[in-house]
Amino acid sequence: MGSQCCKNNNIRCQEEVILQNEQTANASPNPLQKVSLSQQGSKKSQIEEDQQMNVAQQPGYCLESENNQDAEQQEEMPKKEIELIKKEESVPLTKIDSSDASHIITAKEEIKKKNEPQGPGVRIKLGHDIFVKLKEGSIGSHYNFGKVLGQGAFGKVWKVTHKTTGLVRAIKQLKKSSLIKEDEQRMFSEMNILKNLDHPHIVKLFELYQDENNYYLVTEYLSGGELFDRIKKMSSFSENIAADYIRQILLATMHCHQQNIVHRDLKPENVIFINEDPNSQLKVIDFGTSRKFDNTKAMSKRLGTPYYIAPEVLNHQYNEKCDIWSCGIILYILLCGYPPFSGKSENQILDRVKAGKFNFDPEDWDQISKEAKEFITKLLRMDPNKRLSAKQALDDPWLVKYAPTSQVNKRVLDNIRQFRAQTILKQALMSYMITQMSTQKEISELQNEFKRLDINNDGYLSKEELIKGYQQLKLDYKYAQEEVDRMIDMIDINRSGMIDFSEFCMAAINQEKLLSVQRVEQAFKIFDLNGDGFISKQELESIMGDLGDDVWSQILSDCDGNNDGKISYEEFVRMLKNKKL
Repeated sequence: MGSQCCKNNNIRCQEEVILQNEQTANASPNPLQKVSLSQQGSKKSQIEEDQQMNVAQQPGYCLESENNQDAEQQEEMPKKEIELIKKEESVPLTKIDSSDASHIITAKEEIKKKNEPQGPGVRIKLGHDIFVKLKEGSIGSHYNFGKVLGQGAFGKVWKVTHKTTGLVRAIKQLKKSSLIKEDEQRMFSEMNILKNLDHPHIVKLFELYQDENNYYLVTEYLSGGELFDRIKKMSSFSENIAADYIRQILLATMHCHQQNIVHRDLKPENVIFINEDPNSQLKVIDFGTSRKFDNTKAMSKRLGTPYYIAPEVLNHQYNEKCDIWSCGIILYILLCGYPPFSGKSENQILDRVKAGKFNFDPEDWDQISKEAKEFITKLLRMDPNKRLSAKQALDDPWLVKYAPTSQVNKRVLDNIRQFRAQTILKQALMSYMITQMSTQKEISELQNEFKRLDINNDGYLSKEELIKGYQQLKLDYKYAQEEVDRMIDMIDINRSGMIDFSEFCMAAINQEKLLSVQRVEQAFKIFDLNGDGFISKQELESIMGDLGDDVWSQILSDCDGNNDGKISYEEFVRMLKNKKL
Protein backbone atom coordinates (compact mmCIF):
# COMPACT_ATOMS: atom_id res chain seq x y z
CA MET A 1 0.00 0.00 0.00
CA GLY A 2 0.91 3.62 -0.22
CA SER A 3 3.06 4.23 -3.26
CA GLN A 4 2.46 6.52 -6.19
CA CYS A 5 -0.05 6.83 -8.92
CA CYS A 6 -1.90 9.37 -11.01
CA LYS A 7 -5.50 10.32 -11.61
CA ASN A 8 -7.69 8.69 -14.19
CA ASN A 9 -7.49 9.85 -17.81
CA ASN A 10 -10.29 7.58 -18.91
CA ILE A 11 -13.28 9.76 -18.15
CA ARG A 12 -16.72 8.61 -19.28
CA CYS A 13 -19.05 11.58 -19.80
CA GLN A 14 -22.63 11.42 -18.57
CA GLU A 15 -25.25 14.19 -18.46
CA GLU A 16 -23.78 16.14 -15.56
CA VAL A 17 -21.36 13.73 -13.97
CA ILE A 18 -18.13 12.42 -15.41
CA LEU A 19 -17.36 9.21 -13.63
CA GLN A 20 -13.68 8.53 -13.06
CA ASN A 21 -13.30 4.79 -13.58
CA GLU A 22 -10.51 2.97 -11.80
CA GLN A 23 -8.83 0.64 -14.28
CA THR A 24 -7.41 -1.97 -11.95
CA ALA A 25 -8.97 -4.76 -9.96
CA ASN A 26 -7.81 -3.32 -6.65
CA ALA A 27 -9.11 0.21 -7.17
CA SER A 28 -9.84 2.23 -4.05
CA PRO A 29 -13.41 1.69 -2.82
CA ASN A 30 -15.81 4.54 -2.35
CA PRO A 31 -15.13 6.84 0.61
CA LEU A 32 -17.91 5.46 2.74
CA GLN A 33 -16.47 1.97 2.56
CA LYS A 34 -13.00 3.26 3.39
CA VAL A 35 -13.69 5.31 6.47
CA SER A 36 -15.04 2.72 8.86
CA LEU A 37 -13.14 4.10 11.84
CA SER A 38 -15.23 2.15 14.31
CA GLN A 39 -18.49 0.27 14.38
CA GLN A 40 -20.93 3.13 13.89
CA GLY A 41 -24.63 2.82 14.52
CA SER A 42 -27.42 1.67 12.25
CA LYS A 43 -27.40 4.98 10.40
CA LYS A 44 -23.89 4.42 9.12
CA SER A 45 -24.66 0.82 8.23
CA GLN A 46 -27.69 1.90 6.21
CA ILE A 47 -25.64 4.54 4.38
CA GLU A 48 -22.99 1.99 3.49
CA GLU A 49 -25.65 -0.46 2.34
CA ASP A 50 -27.19 2.20 0.10
CA GLN A 51 -23.83 3.01 -1.38
CA GLN A 52 -23.01 -0.62 -2.04
CA MET A 53 -26.26 -0.95 -3.94
CA ASN A 54 -25.66 2.05 -6.15
CA VAL A 55 -22.12 3.36 -6.27
CA ALA A 56 -19.88 0.66 -4.85
CA GLN A 57 -18.03 0.49 -8.14
CA GLN A 58 -17.77 4.28 -8.45
CA PRO A 59 -14.71 5.38 -6.46
CA GLY A 60 -14.56 8.98 -7.56
CA TYR A 61 -16.29 11.56 -9.69
CA CYS A 62 -15.34 14.66 -11.57
CA LEU A 63 -18.21 17.00 -12.22
CA GLU A 64 -18.20 19.16 -15.27
CA SER A 65 -20.85 21.21 -17.00
CA GLU A 66 -21.89 20.03 -20.45
CA ASN A 67 -22.01 23.69 -21.38
CA ASN A 68 -18.56 24.52 -20.04
CA GLN A 69 -17.52 26.32 -23.21
CA ASP A 70 -20.06 29.04 -22.40
CA ALA A 71 -19.79 28.87 -18.64
CA GLU A 72 -16.04 29.17 -18.67
CA GLN A 73 -15.57 32.06 -21.08
CA GLN A 74 -14.09 34.28 -18.38
CA GLU A 75 -12.04 31.55 -16.70
CA GLU A 76 -8.48 30.62 -17.53
CA MET A 77 -7.51 27.00 -17.98
CA PRO A 78 -7.86 24.76 -14.90
CA LYS A 79 -4.38 23.59 -14.02
CA LYS A 80 -3.87 19.83 -13.75
CA GLU A 81 -1.08 19.11 -11.34
CA ILE A 82 1.58 16.72 -12.48
CA GLU A 83 1.34 14.42 -9.50
CA LEU A 84 2.28 10.84 -9.09
CA ILE A 85 1.01 9.95 -5.70
CA LYS A 86 -1.56 7.36 -4.79
CA LYS A 87 -1.68 3.58 -4.54
CA GLU A 88 0.21 0.98 -6.50
CA GLU A 89 -3.02 -0.99 -6.75
CA SER A 90 -4.92 1.68 -8.68
CA VAL A 91 -2.89 3.87 -10.95
CA PRO A 92 -4.92 5.61 -13.67
CA LEU A 93 -3.24 8.66 -15.20
CA THR A 94 -4.28 12.31 -14.98
CA LYS A 95 -7.38 13.29 -16.93
CA ILE A 96 -6.68 15.71 -19.75
CA ASP A 97 -9.61 17.97 -20.57
CA SER A 98 -9.22 19.98 -23.76
CA SER A 99 -12.65 21.59 -23.64
CA ASP A 100 -11.27 24.91 -22.44
CA ALA A 101 -8.13 24.85 -24.57
CA SER A 102 -8.78 28.36 -25.86
CA HIS A 103 -8.01 29.67 -22.37
CA ILE A 104 -4.61 28.03 -22.10
CA ILE A 105 -1.68 30.29 -21.22
CA THR A 106 1.45 29.18 -23.00
CA ALA A 107 3.29 28.13 -19.90
CA LYS A 108 6.21 26.82 -21.90
CA GLU A 109 6.93 30.42 -22.88
CA GLU A 110 6.55 31.50 -19.25
CA ILE A 111 9.16 28.95 -18.24
CA LYS A 112 11.51 30.19 -20.93
CA LYS A 113 10.94 33.81 -19.86
CA LYS A 114 11.79 33.00 -16.25
CA ASN A 115 15.17 31.69 -17.36
CA GLU A 116 16.16 34.67 -19.51
CA PRO A 117 19.54 36.25 -18.72
CA GLN A 118 19.72 38.88 -16.00
CA GLY A 119 20.61 42.41 -17.09
CA PRO A 120 23.79 44.19 -16.05
CA GLY A 121 23.87 45.15 -12.40
CA VAL A 122 20.77 43.08 -11.56
CA ARG A 123 21.14 40.97 -8.45
CA ILE A 124 20.28 37.46 -9.54
CA LYS A 125 17.21 35.88 -7.99
CA LEU A 126 17.57 32.26 -7.00
CA GLY A 127 14.97 29.86 -5.73
CA HIS A 128 13.74 26.28 -5.70
CA ASP A 129 11.81 26.81 -8.94
CA ILE A 130 14.84 27.65 -11.10
CA PHE A 131 15.86 23.99 -11.06
CA VAL A 132 12.49 22.80 -12.40
CA LYS A 133 12.85 23.38 -16.12
CA LEU A 134 12.44 21.33 -19.25
CA LYS A 135 15.60 19.32 -19.85
CA GLU A 136 16.62 17.50 -23.00
CA GLY A 137 18.28 14.11 -23.25
CA SER A 138 18.05 10.58 -21.96
CA ILE A 139 16.47 10.36 -18.53
CA GLY A 140 17.96 6.88 -18.21
CA SER A 141 21.38 8.45 -17.74
CA HIS A 142 20.13 10.07 -14.54
CA TYR A 143 17.67 7.54 -13.08
CA ASN A 144 17.49 3.80 -12.59
CA PHE A 145 13.95 2.67 -13.35
CA GLY A 146 12.39 0.27 -10.86
CA LYS A 147 8.92 -1.19 -10.78
CA VAL A 148 5.97 0.18 -12.71
CA LEU A 149 3.50 1.77 -10.31
CA GLY A 150 0.78 2.31 -12.86
CA GLN A 151 -0.11 2.34 -16.52
CA GLY A 152 -2.66 4.13 -18.67
CA ALA A 153 -3.42 5.34 -22.15
CA PHE A 154 -0.94 8.22 -21.92
CA GLY A 155 2.02 6.32 -20.45
CA LYS A 156 3.41 4.76 -17.29
CA VAL A 157 4.33 5.72 -13.75
CA TRP A 158 7.60 4.35 -12.37
CA LYS A 159 9.40 4.18 -9.07
CA VAL A 160 12.94 5.33 -9.79
CA THR A 161 16.25 5.97 -8.06
CA HIS A 162 18.55 8.88 -8.86
CA LYS A 163 21.86 7.38 -9.96
CA THR A 164 24.07 9.94 -8.25
CA THR A 165 22.24 10.64 -4.99
CA GLY A 166 20.39 7.36 -4.48
CA LEU A 167 17.18 9.26 -3.69
CA VAL A 168 13.89 7.59 -4.59
CA ARG A 169 11.50 9.50 -6.83
CA ALA A 170 8.45 8.82 -8.97
CA ILE A 171 8.44 9.45 -12.71
CA LYS A 172 5.40 9.85 -14.89
CA GLN A 173 6.10 9.07 -18.53
CA LEU A 174 3.80 10.74 -21.06
CA LYS A 175 3.87 9.64 -24.69
CA LYS A 176 4.13 12.64 -27.01
CA SER A 177 2.17 10.73 -29.65
CA SER A 178 -0.79 10.51 -27.26
CA LEU A 179 -0.86 14.23 -26.43
CA ILE A 180 -2.57 16.78 -28.61
CA LYS A 181 -1.20 20.33 -28.60
CA GLU A 182 -3.65 21.50 -25.93
CA ASP A 183 -2.63 18.61 -23.69
CA GLU A 184 1.02 19.56 -24.02
CA GLN A 185 0.34 23.19 -23.20
CA ARG A 186 -1.73 22.12 -20.23
CA MET A 187 1.11 19.98 -18.94
CA PHE A 188 3.44 22.98 -18.87
CA SER A 189 0.79 25.05 -17.12
CA GLU A 190 0.33 22.34 -14.54
CA MET A 191 4.05 22.20 -13.99
CA ASN A 192 4.19 25.97 -13.53
CA ILE A 193 1.50 26.02 -10.87
CA LEU A 194 3.04 23.17 -8.88
CA LYS A 195 6.69 24.16 -9.13
CA ASN A 196 5.87 27.53 -7.54
CA LEU A 197 4.15 25.96 -4.54
CA ASP A 198 6.80 25.52 -1.85
CA HIS A 199 5.14 24.27 1.30
CA PRO A 200 5.64 21.49 3.87
CA HIS A 201 2.22 20.02 3.10
CA ILE A 202 2.17 20.18 -0.72
CA VAL A 203 3.71 17.54 -3.00
CA LYS A 204 6.97 18.60 -4.63
CA LEU A 205 7.82 18.57 -8.34
CA PHE A 206 11.53 18.10 -9.03
CA GLU A 207 12.28 17.86 -12.74
CA LEU A 208 10.82 17.71 -16.23
CA TYR A 209 12.60 15.90 -19.05
CA GLN A 210 11.85 15.22 -22.67
CA ASP A 211 13.32 13.01 -25.37
CA GLU A 212 12.14 12.30 -28.89
CA ASN A 213 9.17 10.21 -27.83
CA ASN A 214 8.20 11.15 -24.26
CA TYR A 215 7.91 13.72 -21.52
CA TYR A 216 9.02 12.65 -18.03
CA LEU A 217 7.81 14.35 -14.87
CA VAL A 218 9.83 13.68 -11.72
CA THR A 219 8.01 14.13 -8.43
CA GLU A 220 8.26 13.28 -4.78
CA TYR A 221 7.66 9.64 -3.92
CA LEU A 222 5.20 9.38 -1.02
CA SER A 223 4.95 5.94 0.51
CA GLY A 224 2.73 6.48 3.54
CA GLY A 225 -0.64 5.80 1.92
CA GLU A 226 -3.90 7.72 1.89
CA LEU A 227 -5.32 9.51 4.91
CA PHE A 228 -8.17 7.07 5.52
CA ASP A 229 -6.03 3.99 5.01
CA ARG A 230 -3.85 5.16 7.89
CA ILE A 231 -6.83 5.90 10.12
CA LYS A 232 -8.29 2.43 9.59
CA LYS A 233 -5.09 0.90 10.94
CA MET A 234 -5.03 3.04 14.10
CA SER A 235 -6.02 1.40 17.37
CA SER A 236 -7.54 4.63 18.65
CA PHE A 237 -8.67 7.93 17.20
CA SER A 238 -9.14 11.27 18.95
CA GLU A 239 -10.12 14.86 18.27
CA ASN A 240 -6.48 15.78 18.76
CA ILE A 241 -5.44 13.60 15.84
CA ALA A 242 -8.30 14.88 13.67
CA ALA A 243 -7.32 18.46 14.52
CA ASP A 244 -3.69 17.79 13.66
CA TYR A 245 -4.61 16.29 10.28
CA ILE A 246 -7.12 18.95 9.27
CA ARG A 247 -4.72 21.69 10.37
CA GLN A 248 -2.08 20.35 7.98
CA ILE A 249 -4.62 20.30 5.14
CA LEU A 250 -5.75 23.84 5.98
CA LEU A 251 -2.14 25.07 6.06
CA ALA A 252 -1.64 23.80 2.52
CA THR A 253 -4.97 25.32 1.49
CA MET A 254 -4.14 28.71 2.95
CA HIS A 255 -0.75 28.76 1.21
CA CYS A 256 -2.51 28.13 -2.10
CA HIS A 257 -5.16 30.78 -1.46
CA GLN A 258 -2.49 33.31 -0.51
CA GLN A 259 -1.09 32.85 -4.02
CA ASN A 260 -4.56 32.97 -5.62
CA ILE A 261 -4.55 29.25 -6.35
CA VAL A 262 -7.66 27.17 -5.71
CA HIS A 263 -7.42 23.38 -5.52
CA ARG A 264 -11.06 22.48 -6.32
CA ASP A 265 -10.81 18.77 -5.50
CA LEU A 266 -9.78 18.40 -1.87
CA LYS A 267 -10.75 14.95 -0.60
CA PRO A 268 -9.18 12.19 1.54
CA GLU A 269 -7.84 10.39 -1.54
CA ASN A 270 -5.78 13.51 -2.31
CA VAL A 271 -4.16 13.64 1.13
CA ILE A 272 -1.14 11.33 1.44
CA PHE A 273 1.30 10.54 4.23
CA ILE A 274 4.96 11.11 3.39
CA ASN A 275 6.01 7.74 4.80
CA GLU A 276 4.83 4.94 7.07
CA ASP A 277 6.15 6.50 10.26
CA PRO A 278 3.33 6.86 12.84
CA ASN A 279 4.15 10.57 13.14
CA SER A 280 4.46 11.15 9.40
CA GLN A 281 3.26 14.48 8.04
CA LEU A 282 0.60 14.83 5.34
CA LYS A 283 0.83 16.28 1.84
CA VAL A 284 -1.93 17.49 -0.45
CA ILE A 285 -1.64 16.07 -3.96
CA ASP A 286 -3.46 16.09 -7.30
CA PHE A 287 -3.80 19.71 -8.34
CA GLY A 288 -5.48 18.38 -11.48
CA THR A 289 -8.34 20.85 -11.29
CA SER A 290 -6.47 23.70 -9.65
CA ARG A 291 -6.10 27.12 -11.23
CA LYS A 292 -5.18 30.73 -10.59
CA PHE A 293 -8.22 32.74 -9.58
CA ASP A 294 -9.08 36.41 -9.74
CA ASN A 295 -10.67 37.89 -6.63
CA THR A 296 -12.82 40.15 -8.79
CA LYS A 297 -14.33 37.30 -10.82
CA ALA A 298 -16.29 34.24 -9.79
CA MET A 299 -15.32 30.85 -11.18
CA SER A 300 -17.90 28.84 -13.05
CA LYS A 301 -16.47 25.51 -14.21
CA ARG A 302 -18.19 22.64 -12.46
CA LEU A 303 -15.43 20.45 -11.06
CA GLY A 304 -15.09 18.31 -7.97
CA THR A 305 -16.22 15.09 -6.31
CA PRO A 306 -19.85 14.65 -5.13
CA TYR A 307 -19.23 13.94 -1.46
CA TYR A 308 -16.90 16.93 -1.13
CA ILE A 309 -18.08 19.45 -3.72
CA ALA A 310 -19.45 22.78 -2.48
CA PRO A 311 -23.06 23.69 -3.35
CA GLU A 312 -22.04 26.95 -5.05
CA VAL A 313 -19.84 24.99 -7.48
CA LEU A 314 -22.94 23.12 -8.61
CA ASN A 315 -24.49 26.53 -9.33
CA HIS A 316 -21.49 27.67 -11.44
CA GLN A 317 -20.75 30.68 -9.23
CA TYR A 318 -17.99 30.25 -6.67
CA ASN A 319 -14.65 31.38 -5.28
CA GLU A 320 -11.73 29.77 -3.44
CA LYS A 321 -13.92 29.02 -0.40
CA CYS A 322 -15.12 25.90 -2.20
CA ASP A 323 -11.91 24.38 -0.77
CA ILE A 324 -13.01 25.27 2.76
CA TRP A 325 -16.29 23.41 2.28
CA SER A 326 -14.30 20.33 1.23
CA CYS A 327 -12.16 20.64 4.37
CA GLY A 328 -15.34 20.70 6.45
CA ILE A 329 -16.57 17.49 4.81
CA ILE A 330 -13.22 15.79 5.43
CA LEU A 331 -13.27 16.75 9.10
CA TYR A 332 -16.87 15.57 9.50
CA ILE A 333 -15.89 12.15 8.13
CA LEU A 334 -12.75 12.02 10.29
CA LEU A 335 -14.82 12.46 13.43
CA CYS A 336 -17.77 10.16 12.72
CA GLY A 337 -16.84 7.85 9.85
CA TYR A 338 -19.35 8.88 7.17
CA PRO A 339 -20.06 12.03 5.11
CA PRO A 340 -22.81 14.52 5.95
CA PHE A 341 -24.34 14.25 2.47
CA SER A 342 -24.96 10.78 1.06
CA GLY A 343 -27.45 9.05 -1.18
CA LYS A 344 -28.36 6.04 -3.29
CA SER A 345 -27.04 7.69 -6.46
CA GLU A 346 -24.77 10.50 -7.46
CA ASN A 347 -27.74 12.71 -8.32
CA GLN A 348 -29.24 12.17 -4.88
CA ILE A 349 -25.93 13.04 -3.26
CA LEU A 350 -25.70 16.25 -5.31
CA ASP A 351 -29.29 17.20 -4.48
CA ARG A 352 -28.51 16.90 -0.78
CA VAL A 353 -25.33 18.93 -1.20
CA LYS A 354 -27.37 21.67 -2.89
CA ALA A 355 -29.82 21.66 0.02
CA GLY A 356 -26.89 21.85 2.45
CA LYS A 357 -28.79 20.40 5.39
CA PHE A 358 -26.85 18.11 7.72
CA ASN A 359 -26.95 17.12 11.37
CA PHE A 360 -24.85 15.59 14.12
CA ASP A 361 -26.55 12.31 14.99
CA PRO A 362 -26.30 11.94 18.79
CA GLU A 363 -25.52 8.24 18.38
CA ASP A 364 -22.24 9.14 16.69
CA TRP A 365 -21.56 12.67 17.93
CA ASP A 366 -22.36 12.70 21.65
CA GLN A 367 -18.73 12.06 22.52
CA ILE A 368 -17.45 14.81 20.18
CA SER A 369 -16.85 18.26 21.66
CA LYS A 370 -19.22 21.16 21.12
CA GLU A 371 -16.31 23.19 19.70
CA ALA A 372 -15.67 20.60 16.99
CA LYS A 373 -19.29 20.64 15.86
CA GLU A 374 -19.34 24.44 15.86
CA PHE A 375 -16.15 24.48 13.78
CA ILE A 376 -17.60 22.09 11.20
CA THR A 377 -20.76 24.21 11.01
CA LYS A 378 -18.65 27.29 10.25
CA LEU A 379 -16.81 25.41 7.52
CA LEU A 380 -20.05 24.18 5.94
CA ARG A 381 -22.02 27.41 5.80
CA MET A 382 -24.03 27.55 2.59
CA ASP A 383 -23.18 31.21 1.98
CA PRO A 384 -19.47 31.38 1.04
CA ASN A 385 -19.35 34.96 2.33
CA LYS A 386 -20.24 33.69 5.79
CA ARG A 387 -18.02 30.61 5.57
CA LEU A 388 -14.63 30.79 7.28
CA SER A 389 -11.55 31.60 5.24
CA ALA A 390 -8.53 29.32 5.53
CA LYS A 391 -6.85 31.86 7.80
CA GLN A 392 -9.91 32.17 10.05
CA ALA A 393 -10.24 28.39 10.19
CA LEU A 394 -6.64 28.02 11.37
CA ASP A 395 -7.36 30.49 14.20
CA ASP A 396 -10.53 28.70 15.31
CA PRO A 397 -10.74 27.91 19.06
CA TRP A 398 -11.16 24.19 18.40
CA LEU A 399 -7.92 23.96 16.40
CA VAL A 400 -6.07 26.13 18.88
CA LYS A 401 -7.22 23.82 21.70
CA TYR A 402 -6.76 20.45 20.04
CA ALA A 403 -3.75 21.14 17.78
CA PRO A 404 -1.64 23.62 19.76
CA THR A 405 1.78 24.78 18.62
CA SER A 406 4.87 24.69 20.83
CA GLN A 407 7.99 26.79 21.22
CA VAL A 408 10.50 26.74 18.39
CA ASN A 409 13.66 24.67 18.78
CA LYS A 410 16.66 26.77 19.88
CA ARG A 411 19.06 24.66 17.81
CA VAL A 412 17.18 25.55 14.62
CA LEU A 413 17.29 29.26 15.42
CA ASP A 414 21.02 28.99 16.11
CA ASN A 415 21.58 27.25 12.76
CA ILE A 416 19.82 30.10 10.95
CA ARG A 417 21.89 32.73 12.73
CA GLN A 418 25.10 30.94 11.76
CA PHE A 419 24.13 30.50 8.11
CA ARG A 420 26.60 32.01 5.63
CA ALA A 421 26.43 31.93 1.84
CA GLN A 422 27.96 35.12 0.52
CA THR A 423 28.53 34.05 -3.10
CA ILE A 424 25.96 33.58 -5.85
CA LEU A 425 27.14 30.06 -6.64
CA LYS A 426 27.09 28.93 -3.02
CA GLN A 427 23.55 30.23 -2.60
CA ALA A 428 22.50 28.39 -5.75
CA LEU A 429 24.24 25.16 -4.81
CA MET A 430 22.88 25.11 -1.29
CA SER A 431 19.40 25.79 -2.63
CA TYR A 432 19.87 22.90 -5.05
CA MET A 433 21.07 20.57 -2.32
CA ILE A 434 18.18 21.30 0.00
CA THR A 435 15.47 21.12 -2.68
CA GLN A 436 16.85 18.38 -4.92
CA MET A 437 19.25 16.31 -2.81
CA SER A 438 17.91 16.24 0.75
CA THR A 439 15.95 13.32 2.12
CA GLN A 440 12.34 13.41 3.28
CA LYS A 441 13.52 12.64 6.80
CA GLU A 442 15.84 15.65 6.86
CA ILE A 443 13.11 17.98 5.62
CA SER A 444 10.35 16.55 7.82
CA GLU A 445 12.45 17.32 10.90
CA LEU A 446 12.29 21.00 9.96
CA GLN A 447 8.60 21.18 9.03
CA ASN A 448 7.28 21.65 12.54
CA GLU A 449 9.90 24.30 13.32
CA PHE A 450 8.86 26.27 10.24
CA LYS A 451 5.20 26.07 11.21
CA ARG A 452 5.94 27.24 14.75
CA LEU A 453 7.61 30.36 13.42
CA ASP A 454 4.93 30.96 10.77
CA ILE A 455 2.51 32.70 13.12
CA ASN A 456 -0.01 33.79 10.46
CA ASN A 457 0.11 30.37 8.71
CA ASP A 458 0.66 31.77 5.21
CA GLY A 459 3.60 29.51 4.37
CA TYR A 460 6.22 32.28 4.57
CA LEU A 461 8.31 33.76 7.36
CA SER A 462 8.13 37.53 7.57
CA LYS A 463 10.64 39.77 9.30
CA GLU A 464 8.23 40.27 12.20
CA GLU A 465 7.68 36.52 12.64
CA LEU A 466 11.42 35.85 12.71
CA ILE A 467 11.96 38.62 15.25
CA LYS A 468 9.29 37.08 17.51
CA GLY A 469 10.99 33.72 17.13
CA TYR A 470 14.34 35.09 18.21
CA GLN A 471 12.78 36.95 21.11
CA GLN A 472 11.94 33.50 22.47
CA LEU A 473 15.69 33.21 23.02
CA LYS A 474 15.46 36.29 25.27
CA LEU A 475 17.25 38.48 22.74
CA ASP A 476 16.80 42.24 22.96
CA TYR A 477 14.28 43.44 20.36
CA LYS A 478 16.70 45.80 18.64
CA TYR A 479 19.42 43.17 18.51
CA ALA A 480 16.93 40.58 17.22
CA GLN A 481 15.83 43.05 14.53
CA GLU A 482 19.42 43.60 13.39
CA GLU A 483 20.08 39.86 13.33
CA VAL A 484 16.94 39.19 11.32
CA ASP A 485 17.75 41.94 8.81
CA ARG A 486 21.14 40.35 8.24
CA MET A 487 19.68 36.85 7.97
CA ILE A 488 16.96 37.82 5.51
CA ASP A 489 19.54 39.48 3.25
CA MET A 490 21.54 36.24 3.29
CA ILE A 491 18.72 33.66 3.16
CA ASP A 492 16.12 35.35 0.94
CA ILE A 493 17.77 34.25 -2.29
CA ASN A 494 14.67 34.76 -4.45
CA ARG A 495 14.40 38.38 -3.19
CA SER A 496 10.74 38.09 -2.17
CA GLY A 497 11.26 39.99 1.08
CA MET A 498 10.25 36.89 3.08
CA ILE A 499 11.69 33.47 3.80
CA ASP A 500 9.92 30.60 2.04
CA PHE A 501 10.03 26.99 3.16
CA SER A 502 12.99 25.87 1.04
CA GLU A 503 15.02 28.93 2.03
CA PHE A 504 14.26 28.20 5.67
CA CYS A 505 15.36 24.57 5.31
CA MET A 506 18.56 25.66 3.55
CA ALA A 507 19.52 27.82 6.52
CA ALA A 508 18.01 25.79 9.37
CA ILE A 509 19.51 22.40 8.54
CA ASN A 510 22.81 21.47 10.11
CA GLN A 511 25.36 22.85 7.64
CA GLU A 512 27.87 20.08 8.25
CA LYS A 513 25.21 17.56 7.36
CA LEU A 514 24.10 19.48 4.27
CA LEU A 515 27.68 19.98 3.10
CA SER A 516 28.95 16.50 3.90
CA VAL A 517 31.80 15.18 1.78
CA GLN A 518 29.49 12.69 0.11
CA ARG A 519 26.85 15.27 -0.77
CA VAL A 520 29.40 17.79 -2.08
CA GLU A 521 30.89 15.09 -4.31
CA GLN A 522 27.42 14.15 -5.55
CA ALA A 523 26.56 17.77 -6.31
CA PHE A 524 29.76 18.28 -8.28
CA LYS A 525 29.06 15.15 -10.34
CA ILE A 526 25.54 16.36 -11.10
CA PHE A 527 26.79 19.74 -12.37
CA ASP A 528 29.87 18.29 -14.13
CA LEU A 529 27.80 16.83 -16.95
CA ASN A 530 30.67 15.64 -19.15
CA GLY A 531 32.68 14.26 -16.25
CA ASP A 532 35.89 16.15 -17.12
CA GLY A 533 36.44 17.37 -13.54
CA PHE A 534 35.33 20.95 -14.20
CA ILE A 535 32.05 22.88 -14.24
CA SER A 536 31.63 25.18 -17.20
CA LYS A 537 29.14 27.98 -17.80
CA GLN A 538 27.16 25.76 -20.16
CA GLU A 539 26.95 22.95 -17.61
CA LEU A 540 25.78 25.31 -14.88
CA GLU A 541 23.17 26.80 -17.21
CA SER A 542 21.85 23.38 -18.14
CA ILE A 543 20.58 23.07 -14.57
CA MET A 544 19.94 26.69 -13.55
CA GLY A 545 18.91 28.28 -16.85
CA ASP A 546 20.62 31.16 -18.66
CA LEU A 547 22.86 33.12 -16.31
CA GLY A 548 24.17 35.92 -18.48
CA ASP A 549 27.81 36.93 -18.84
CA ASP A 550 27.71 39.34 -15.90
CA VAL A 551 26.49 36.67 -13.49
CA TRP A 552 28.99 34.11 -14.78
CA SER A 553 31.79 36.67 -14.40
CA GLN A 554 30.73 37.23 -10.80
CA ILE A 555 30.71 33.48 -10.16
CA LEU A 556 34.22 33.13 -11.60
CA SER A 557 35.40 36.09 -9.55
CA ASP A 558 34.13 34.37 -6.40
CA CYS A 559 35.29 30.84 -7.18
CA ASP A 560 37.85 30.59 -10.00
CA GLY A 561 41.14 30.80 -8.12
CA ASN A 562 43.42 30.03 -11.07
CA ASN A 563 41.45 32.14 -13.59
CA ASP A 564 41.04 29.32 -16.13
CA GLY A 565 37.40 30.20 -16.81
CA LYS A 566 35.89 27.11 -15.17
CA ILE A 567 35.38 25.64 -11.71
CA SER A 568 37.43 22.67 -10.57
CA TYR A 569 36.39 20.28 -7.81
CA GLU A 570 38.92 21.83 -5.42
CA GLU A 571 37.55 25.34 -6.11
CA PHE A 572 34.03 23.96 -5.72
CA VAL A 573 34.83 22.54 -2.28
CA ARG A 574 36.64 25.69 -1.10
CA MET A 575 33.71 27.85 -2.09
CA LEU A 576 31.16 25.66 -0.27
CA LYS A 577 33.31 25.33 2.83
CA ASN A 578 33.95 29.10 2.99
CA LYS A 579 37.69 28.63 2.62
CA LYS A 580 39.80 31.38 1.09
CA LEU A 581 41.09 30.83 -2.44
